[in-house]
Amino acid sequence: MNLPEMPEVETIKLQLREKVKGKRIERIQVILDKPLKGITVEEFKDRVEGSSIKEIRRRAKILIIELSTGESLLIHLKLTGRLLYLKPDEPIEKHTHLIFHLSGGRQLRFWDLRQFGYVKLISGELAEEPKLKELGPEAIGLNLDEFRRLLAGKRSGKIKPLLMNQNFIAGIGNIYSDEVLFYAGIHPARNVATLTVKEVVKLHEGIKKILPAAVRYGGSSVDDYVDLYGEQGNYVMYHRAYRRTGEPCERCGVAIKRIKLGGRSAHFCPRCQV
Repeated sequence: MNLPEMPEVETIKLQLREKVKGKRIERIQVILDKPLKGITVEEFKDRVEGSSIKEIRRRAKILIIELSTGESLLIHLKLTGRLLYLKPDEPIEKHTHLIFHLSGGRQLRFWDLRQFGYVKLISGELAEEPKLKELGPEAIGLNLDEFRRLLAGKRSGKIKPLLMNQNFIAGIGNIYSDEVLFYAGIHPARNVATLTVKEVVKLHEGIKKILPAAVRYGGSSVDDYVDLYGEQGNYVMYHRAYRRTGEPCERCGVAIKRIKLGGRSAHFCPRCQV
């Protein structure tokens, strides 16, 4: 199973900005308190109820909801978490853990089958929050020179696990590392030190093209991911490598292969990605 990556979380961020920014959190219904990290239900309600949503941001795969109180909610969906914007008369499905009752009559529901996701209230500076401070620069915002410098500082190890390392570059996971490496024609197990100048340029180009394209199509629904309205992301139809094992490469016709790298799957064309 895969965590939602930058395109999926960015999709939800943009939808939240459209639908809930400026709304007041009138009441919070806690069905299961497990997602709440480091705080009691009573304190969480006391500090969040009555506040308004000032802004919604994203850092790597984490949603940040800034409140009128100066505090912020960090929301990580992990493997199966969902945020759903619903009418109050819609049935409360099993695995719904938190319900934020908003001004205007709508609800924001936190749903999580496997209960790995979390909602954390923080009062300090966002830049000093440990879960955010340790993250690398945003993949989507890196220019070529910055990308080159990052790779120059990591002259060993395999390229796919490095791209997925959130402390190195934030936002890329299993899906988009496969897609970017296919675009660049680079084998996922290639040692970083062997990459040519041309290949680094092509890799950066793939990041800059594929991630925004995935956002435009609402991300990729390959496991449990759905957007704020419960709709699946449509970028799956544009996958060239990820989960296409045995299917013909769209460039050369050779069957896509799958290997394990660091406990994760890697999909690639054995001819195009030598």
